[in-house]
Amino acid sequence: MARRQAEAVNERGVLSDLDRGRWRVRLPFGFVTIVVVGGLFFAAVGPLLWLAKSAVSTSQDILAHPLEWWPSGIQLENLATAWNDLQVGQYLLNTVWVAAGAWFFGLLVALTGGYVISILRPKYAKLLSGAVLATLFIPAVISLISLYVTILDVPLIRVNLLNTYWAVWLPAAAHAFNVLVVTRFFDTLPRDIFEAARIDGAGQFTIFWRIVLPMSRPVIGVVSLLTIIASWKDFLWPLLVLRNPALQPLSVGLYKLEQSADTALLLAAMFISVIIPVVLFLLFKKQFLEGAGQAGAIKG
Repeated sequence: MARRQAEAVNERGVLSDLDRGRWRVRLPFGFVTIVVVGGLFFAAVGPLLWLAKSAVSTSQDILAHPLEWWPSGIQLENLATAWNDLQVGQYLLNTVWVAAGAWFFGLLVALTGGYVISILRPKYAKLLSGAVLATLFIPAVISLISLYVTILDVPLIRVNLLNTYWAVWLPAAAHAFNVLVVTRFFDTLPRDIFEAARIDGAGQFTIFWRIVLPMSRPVIGVVSLLTIIASWKDFLWPLLVLRNPALQPLSVGLYKLEQSADTALLLAAMFISVIIPVVLFLLFKKQFLEGAGQAGAIKG
């Protein structure tokens, strides 16, 4: 009986093993699979390959022969020229600073907020969790003006954060989704460990630093990756609050270069800005997919 159930589980799908053994079914199914997978691969990788090809082509080849492979030869010097003349290196450094600050403060808020809601569990924990969840239903465009006014004159301290990285870091830190992801992970941690630590005289900070954080490496990786990627591709908010070109990240810098830069050099700069997130995804794809899974679990 158990064997039959196992075979039934293994045969769950569009076709059973018996159907796959028939050539009249196997050949059309294999053809459709190749067409669908090939189409998805072309749609996903095609634009990146074209950008890589155009980054080392001349402007004339890009405009006159966009689908041909280097009629005038490979122009590897485009990457170096874009890096130096278009100041891509400076924009990249600014992007790293923006992403690093958003990562640090975002992780700080997410971990401490999740710790309060899930581990400490004060009387108002449910109310606090509901308030955090409610902010996810507010479109970002609606709060854009109020957030900008707050940056111009921060309450209590009366400081103007315009043209400082604090104007990008602090709004990025208050991310409700990251708090909910961390809270959900903390809910799965065994409570017996915390009770034993309290009996041994450990304080709340000791429990958080020596017990919770070492056990939270998976969710720290997930939140870190999601925060860095979101900060890397953010455009509208840095455009509003970072007016100084010396502070602007790649997303804003490339937008302004579009009006004056040579087409080939602009595409080379775009390729440099795109390849770094792609490499990060390939290196940490397991954590990224786990983050996507947790996102679906929360939204569901």
